[in-house]
Amino acid sequence: MIPLGALIAVMVAYLFGSIPTAVWLGQAFYGVDVREYGSGNAGATNTFRVLGPKAGTAVMLIDILKGWTATNLAYFIGVSITGPSGSVLFINYQLALGVTAVVGHLFPIFAGFRGGKGVATLFGMVLAVHFPAAMVCVGVFLLVLVTTHYVSLSSISAGFAFPFSIAFLFHTTVKSVLLYGICICVLILVTHQKNIERLLKGKESKVRFFGKK
Repeated sequence: MIPLGALIAVMVAYLFGSIPTAVWLGQAFYGVDVREYGSGNAGATNTFRVLGPKAGTAVMLIDILKGWTATNLAYFIGVSITGPSGSVLFINYQLALGVTAVVGHLFPIFAGFRGGKGVATLFGMVLAVHFPAAMVCVGVFLLVLVTTHYVSLSSISAGFAFPFSIAFLFHTTVKSVLLYGICICVLILVTHQKNIERLLKGKESKVRFFGKK
């Protein structure tokens, strides 16, 4: 039987993920619902595009924090349930909490279930589960962003860097982490279909961090 504390943590993780950062920030400080402009997405990338780098950066950092916090709720349910930190069961529970937060971001109860694409929240989850691999993803993201100015392409590249890094750089043996890495790639491809189409057609918007929004 699943302990009550573990179930409550999953519910809290979903609520964390459901915080519609882009929507609330846009409405509170700009009087704008970002879902009505740009790509229509309630995430950091569209916030960069619609409201500029200051708002986009704030949304990105908060969404990362959402994923990191939700994943680390595993520490609050007690190692007596999952085993010591770093054990397979503990990591699996971290993954379950993180995935729940990502689902919350994609389908937020606080914003009519119209959320973002989950990349920043996924990254927060990766930070909590495998910090070295997360740093590789950051490097790939920044490299692609600086050279192309496409946030979507940077996100896609960083997402694919995770499973490759944990498999070939860090030689992770926890099967659930490897499976999670593969699922990240699939999820990013699914949620970025329109972006990929625009990239192929040369119609994807670029982000200029030191210019006009």
